[in-house]
Amino acid sequence: MKRVVIYTTKSCHYCLKAKSLLERKGVRYEELRVDDTPELVSEAVERSGGRKTVPQIFFDELHVGGCDELHVLEEENRLDSMLDI
Repeated sequence: MKRVVIYTTKSCHYCLKAKSLLERKGVRYEELRVDDTPELVSEAVERSGGRKTVPQIFFDELHVGGCDELHVLEEENRLDSMLDI
């Protein structure tokens, strides 16, 4: 299974929605809270190619995007294969 990293904030509805989808699928992920660790903001922006919103989701080094992109992958039945599950 791929290593999943998700940059989030505590109060972000989209972050909760993305994490919920991953949890329903049994996917373990590393959550990096940018509101708890401000230096992670610049890291997330750099890794995501300039995106300044959360969540930002990565499978290994592949930038997947945010919550909407994650759900599109699931709807298109591509998420499992991208995660190697």
